[in-house]
Amino acid sequence: MSMVENLLPELKAFDATARFGGMSAAARALGLRQPTISAHIARLEKHYGVELFHRRGRQVQLTDFGRNLREITNRIFRAEEDARSLLLAAQSQFQGRLSLCAVGPYNVVPMISRFRENNPYVEVSVSMGDSSDVVERILDFRGDLGVLVHRVDDPRIHCVPFRKQPLLVFAHRTHPLAQLSSVFLRDLASYNFVVRESGSTTQRVFNSFLNNAGVKIKSSVEMGSREAVREAVAAGLGLGVVSETAYVEDPRLVRLKVQEPLPSTYSHVICLRERSAVPLVAGFLGVVFELRAEAG
Repeated sequence: MSMVENLLPELKAFDATARFGGMSAAARALGLRQPTISAHIARLEKHYGVELFHRRGRQVQLTDFGRNLREITNRIFRAEEDARSLLLAAQSQFQGRLSLCAVGPYNVVPMISRFRENNPYVEVSVSMGDSSDVVERILDFRGDLGVLVHRVDDPRIHCVPFRKQPLLVFAHRTHPLAQLSSVFLRDLASYNFVVRESGSTTQRVFNSFLNNAGVKIKSSVEMGSREAVREAVAAGLGLGVVSETAYVEDPRLVRLKVQEPLPSTYSHVICLRERSAVPLVAGFLGVVFELRAEAG
C-alpha cells in the first residue's frame, strides 16, 4: 500500500501530537504506544521531506509548515467527529461529546443544565479563557461553541446574541465609597481599581465608557479572571467592575450605587458557521434560543 493510500494514521498521529503538545500525550489519547506515534510522524517527515515539529525535550512545537498542515487535519478529524455525532443522533438515545469554551461559568452553566435535561448521554466539557482565547479555540476547531460577552464580526463565525449584562462597580465593605449612599463617576477617579487583563471585554467596555465621560481611573493590580478580581477587592486592593450576571454576593463586598447609568456588555454564543447545522451544535443553539425567549 502506498504512502498516499495509508496517510490517515500518520495524519491522526500528527494531529493528536499537535493538539496535546507531545507524543506521549498523543499516544495516551489514541490508545497507542509512544514509539508508534513517533514512527508515524517520522514517516511523514521523511517521505515528504518536511519538518513538522521543533523538538523541545518531551515537548514539541509546530513549525510554520506544521501549523498549515494542522489547519487541514483539524477539519478532517472534526468532520469525522461530526459524522459520528450524526450517526449517533439516529439512535434512540442521543449521544456524543460537546466541547464548550467560555469566559466564565455564569452564562454557560444554565445552558449546559438545560441541554443535559434533553441530552443526558452527551458528554460536555468546558474550558475557560478570555474572549480572545474563546474565539481562537473556535476558529482552530478546538471547541464546538463559545460563550463570551461581545459580538464577533467574522464571516467564519455564526454569532447568536443571548442577553444584556449591565456592569456594576463593587468595593470592600470598609472602603470609603462603600459608606456613601451613592457615588458619582468622578468619585471613582480618586481610588485604585483592580483591573482585568487586556483580553477582557468587560474591562475594555468599562474603560471606554469612562474615557468618553472624561474620567481616568488608577489601577493597583491586574488579575487574570473575574474570580481573582473579586478576591483582590475582598482583600482591600481596590475597586472592581463586573457584569451583574457575574457578581457573586459576598459579606466582604458591597455594590456601589453609581448615579450615572453604567454601560452593558451583551453575551453571545458562537460557533463556526460551517458547523452550525451539526446535530450537537444545533441542539445547543436551540437551548440558547429557548433560554433567551424565557428571559424575555
